[in-house]
Amino acid sequence: MKIVIINKSDSTGGAAVVSFRLMEALRRAGEDARMVVVEKLSDSPYVIEAASPRVSKIPFLLERLKIFIANGFNRSTLFKIDTASDGLDLMTNNFVKEADVVMLNWVNQGMLSLQGIRKLAAMGKKRIIWTMHDMWCFTGICHHSGECMKYEKVCDHCPLLAGSLEKSLAERIQRRKAKLYSHCHISFVAVSNWLADRGMHSSLFNGIRPTVIPNAFPFENKEYISRNESFPEPENREFRILFGAARLDDTVKGLPILVRATQILKEKYPEQASRMRLITFGDAKDPSSLEGIAIPHTHLGRISGRDALKRVYGEAECVVSSSLYETLPGTLVEGQAYGCIPVAFSRGGQPDIVDHLSTGYLAEWDDSLHKAAVNLAEGLVWASEQALSPSIEDMRRKMWESAFNRFNEDRVAQAYLDLIKE
Repeated sequence: MKIVIINKSDSTGGAAVVSFRLMEALRRAGEDARMVVVEKLSDSPYVIEAASPRVSKIPFLLERLKIFIANGFNRSTLFKIDTASDGLDLMTNNFVKEADVVMLNWVNQGMLSLQGIRKLAAMGKKRIIWTMHDMWCFTGICHHSGECMKYEKVCDHCPLLAGSLEKSLAERIQRRKAKLYSHCHISFVAVSNWLADRGMHSSLFNGIRPTVIPNAFPFENKEYISRNESFPEPENREFRILFGAARLDDTVKGLPILVRATQILKEKYPEQASRMRLITFGDAKDPSSLEGIAIPHTHLGRISGRDALKRVYGEAECVVSSSLYETLPGTLVEGQAYGCIPVAFSRGGQPDIVDHLSTGYLAEWDDSLHKAAVNLAEGLVWASEQALSPSIEDMRRKMWESAFNRFNEDRVAQAYLDLIKE
């Protein structure tokens, strides 16, 4: 079976990484899976560019210009919005023409227009599958709606549009999506139950629940190997807490909550805090956002390469996510695979990864920054106590088995093949 995965990139961004992993897993399963991208950074012969960089820039710039004008020439939300008004023509692409199944992943920022998707659906493929890595498929124009629930009915007067020149843009794109979905048979996949639940309440999906298939993550071994064999633990070791993201100070990542949590640790739990260290990795647009951390802190900057990432996880005991919402935070899965106890809020896709008090800690969310930070700090204290427990190796085994059974690449690939064959 010939399968083509269409994604903006094969390496940049979370959707790109998991799409590339899925392609490789489908190939191992015996399928002829390939990728079409705008940005090719890998050397895989099974990935080709949809067009030259010069040609690819045209729809990207046209769409950004239209959004910029509609937004009253305000740049603050320019890349939080996509309209799919312009895109590349992929109907003549050989990978696409020959494919039995077309899998759409993250195709925004000028890669595919809504009209282009309709043309793909009209090619008579066995199946069109659209994997949602955020909320864009069932909102008007945003990728994450935050607290806005307008997508459940009508996306009028979008709060992301600051200008007065265009207040109906989100509503018009929402209508175009509705028309596309009514004319084309597309199977939607959500990468977490939280995302599927949100989609089910959208007027665009009209109560239809997308299939839930998680992202695939690589596991070097098919059986659990004791962490002590891979990462010998020195005596009097610090309790190292990992916090990583492509951009640490992205509003969604909730960095101010984590900073406040470290202050609460020092104030309320001085004994535990005295042996804790926060390790951060990733970029920070505003370096001052890391100020105020009240426990010892090391910033590693950007980490690249599987071996380097493995070493960072191997030198930590805990991985924390303070995100306001996320579809399926990969750092929590990677942390479990390498023996780090995950601590996160019980919202978004986190409950799909962590079983509370069994394979990690799910703190209760609160709209108050201080209360949320208090709850997160309690989770970090709990994790620090587990790390000193004689049964920590049993917990690490349980974490690894849970992550492997849910997210290993072969299982995820088979779930997609089962969907195709329905």
